[in-house]
Amino acid sequence: VQLVESGGGLVQPGGSLRLSCTASGFTFSTYNMNWFRQAPGKEREFIGGSIGAGGITHYANSVKGRFTISRDNAKNTVYLQMNTLKPEDTAVYYCHARARYSGTVYWGQGTQVTVSS
Repeated sequence: VQLVESGGGLVQPGGSLRLSCTASGFTFSTYNMNWFRQAPGKEREFIGGSIGAGGITHYANSVKGRFTISRDNAKNTVYLQMNTLKPEDTAVYYCHARARYSGTVYWGQGTQVTVSS
């Protein structure tokens, strides 16, 4: 099983980034796919998720209206589109998969996002 994130980097305030997470080794469409982040010195924070194959999404208030999650079940990939980025969005971003019925959980290795001028 693997979750491989990509797309992180350095961006100026107000800019955009799109993170990708490609899964392998499990039936992607039967998993809820979520994104978390962890800033230095802070606990890991849930920021949003996509429920099952249908892709109903939900978000934390801190990112609602700026971040969008989508998934392509044919490519086993979930995306996190981040717009209007702020310095406080600086964190390591993690992809998370949770089986809808068994509760099995997988984590990606994380990708760094730094928002700075």
